Amino acid sequence: AEGFQVYDAWGNCWIDWSSGVLITNAGHGRREIIDAIAGQACAKLLTNYCFPSRIRARLVERLAELSPEPLKKVFLLTTGSETVECAIKLCRTHGVKVGGRSKHIIVSFENAFHGRTLGAQQAGGIPALKEWIVNLDPGFVQVPFPDGFRTTDTSFDYFLKCLDERGVEPADIAGVMLETYQGGNAAFAPRAYMEALRQWTTGHDILLVLDEVQAGFGRTGTMWGFEHYGIVPDLVCWGKGISSSLPISAIVGRPDVMDLHPPGSMTSTHTGNPICCAAALASIELVIREQLAENARVMGELLHQKLQAMKLRFPEIGWVDGKGLVAAVMCVKPGGKEPDGDLAWEVVRRSIEKGVLMFSPVGMGGGSIKICPPLVITEEAVLESTEAFEEAFAEAVAQRRSAAA
Repeated sequence: AEGFQVYDAWGNCWIDWSSGVLITNAGHGRREIIDAIAGQACAKLLTNYCFPSRIRARLVERLAELSPEPLKKVFLLTTGSETVECAIKLCRTHGVKVGGRSKHIIVSFENAFHGRTLGAQQAGGIPALKEWIVNLDPGFVQVPFPDGFRTTDTSFDYFLKCLDERGVEPADIAGVMLETYQGGNAAFAPRAYMEALRQWTTGHDILLVLDEVQAGFGRTGTMWGFEHYGIVPDLVCWGKGISSSLPISAIVGRPDVMDLHPPGSMTSTHTGNPICCAAALASIELVIREQLAENARVMGELLHQKLQAMKLRFPEIGWVDGKGLVAAVMCVKPGGKEPDGDLAWEVVRRSIEKGVLMFSPVGMGGGSIKICPPLVITEEAVLESTEAFEEAFAEAVAQRRSAAA
């Protein structure tokens, strides 16, 4: 793989619309990242669980420099799920400190995905992913996400109403956690909603956590996805595109919150691995130097223009959402909002045959086709891939209509 293209052993080439599941923000196979990995490996420091290292310090300092006030304390981990687990731990510890043991509830959103570990899946809002959990923690409460499609009432008053219906008092809430955009459908909340949420959480000593594992490092057309909302959360979770390659993640937050647990109390064995730190530093510098967030914004405008035109053409597209170089096309059965997972699968299959690499449909009902190319994609490639995608969609729809006739 190289840049925004992926090859197989027989020389076939695809324009990548997956970024390896939103990992390769700086592009596939970047020489700068490869050299950084090799250089650190040759330095012979391959792990440093218990002790600091220069490369780890450099990464933490760089992330703190790039983060707005008051997000100035960074802790490195390995996976996005780990950062969510740490955020839950910090929220509940802070809640007990400011409000006693009753202040422990984590409010999150229906259809959200925060990872596959125990706490992350309970914070998530997908019931099928929780079936393996024998005793669900009643301290996790979900409310509808204000996407404007499935939840038509996007007012903050509706958020408060839902809490009231669930018998949840602000005094008992330790944290509100949400994805910057919902991973299953690329849905963003209204800016006014997020501004009201930020004001409300501050007023009730509730921590606001933004899960930016997918949204960070230029993906949405800004360095940080939460910039679209004009707010600064208390904690932010990062992962995936942080390195464009190796597994590394981070949580950043207010120093007074991050210091609630002493050194060593949130670690895991491979936390801040030196080789992964080197990869992350190289990727971040590429995103900044090559202005990839800006490229994501500009190419994203073109991508979304093409997708919105498709929505007007096909009644089988119920919804298109996203910002920058993340988008989702929701396939529905005409005349309603019921997801059409079979159609989505057929569109993806035909797109791959036409040279556009995509991952499996996602979201509730499996009807959401996710589009997230590397941020280095060019205008020519956006036009070529959207043309192929539209052809694939038209063929899949024609087949469906013919079978129904």
